[in-house]
Amino acid sequence: MTDSAPAIFTADDYRARMARAAGAAADAGLAGLLVAPGPDLVWLTGYTPPAVTERLTLLVLVPGREPVLVVPALEAPDAERAVGAPAFTLREWTDGTDPYSLTAGLLDPEGGLGVSDNAWALHLLALQRALPDLSYAALTDALPMLRAVKDPAELELLAAAGAAADAAFEEIRGLLFTGRREHEVGRDLAELLRRFGHSQVDFTIVGSGPNGANPHHEVGDRIIQRGDMVVLDFGGLKDGYGSDTTRTVHVGEPTEEERRVHDVVRAAQEAGFRAVRPGATCQDVDRAARAVIEDAGYGPYFIHRTGHGIGVTTHEPPYMIEGEEQPLVPGMCFSVEPGIYLPGRFGVRIEDIVTVTEDGGRRLNNTTREMVVVD
Repeated sequence: MTDSAPAIFTADDYRARMARAAGAAADAGLAGLLVAPGPDLVWLTGYTPPAVTERLTLLVLVPGREPVLVVPALEAPDAERAVGAPAFTLREWTDGTDPYSLTAGLLDPEGGLGVSDNAWALHLLALQRALPDLSYAALTDALPMLRAVKDPAELELLAAAGAAADAAFEEIRGLLFTGRREHEVGRDLAELLRRFGHSQVDFTIVGSGPNGANPHHEVGDRIIQRGDMVVLDFGGLKDGYGSDTTRTVHVGEPTEEERRVHDVVRAAQEAGFRAVRPGATCQDVDRAARAVIEDAGYGPYFIHRTGHGIGVTTHEPPYMIEGEEQPLVPGMCFSVEPGIYLPGRFGVRIEDIVTVTEDGGRRLNNTTREMVVVD
């Protein structure tokens, strides 16, 4: 799901985004873009359809032409109220008519189209029948950096979302963990995110003891005990932009080994952050964090990429992973979140959202990365 577009943006902002997207499509050799309801549509137009249904809603961007939003007639009043509505032409269709013929008439009959990743197969297959000589590519593959570089207003919103997540952590660390179930702590985290301004909570991972060795455990019925390491990973959307942070706490005093593993992850996270600078590549960030963990002898236990982009969704390109040679440029925002996961025992992950600046990087999460002991 995607939160509604924040009021800070104007029709001119959306007009500029659509022009940029159409230009990027032309540069990539595409005849146009087809954008279905989802994060791309919100980012490009400011419009969130009232519901996800089988009826076709599609933004058509063709280089050199005015943007067109194809919508069901019964939803046209909502589209007309979108902040970005002055920047596109509305084309309505009614039940009983063929929206695919309408859409096909807006496109050249040959060439390639970029299609947003969450477009329904139902709609794409119908368009393929209407225009069999066109080829189609997922937007993430065709234009992976479309939303990657944030403008100053977007950075401000991301920073505010990060600060709200930080406030939630500062509150949760003061609550009782011992004897409570993971899902109860997860519920508290969700309530805190909402209290500090989030309109949408995407995830609350509470991995206690051996459950922390599963990076995406989320929450369960396990009762948290003294001596547990607990991975807390949580985030969502505030004013349309994402938060995502992880801190690993310990219930009672940790053992020497637990402190050592936590220190290794903290050093790896710092190394990943220090690798952020314009001109470095995404894989440089992954390599810097991973090297610390490998040198400490825990390489086989770091089992995921170092980071992912964030913006109008909590996970999006670019990805900090080996083989991704995309250069970093100012305005990119992504997580740096190395971890060590010891099966059947415990896990540790530390995560900040980081933005690329003109001379390095800036953290958007600023709670302590030291070991936090909770009750």
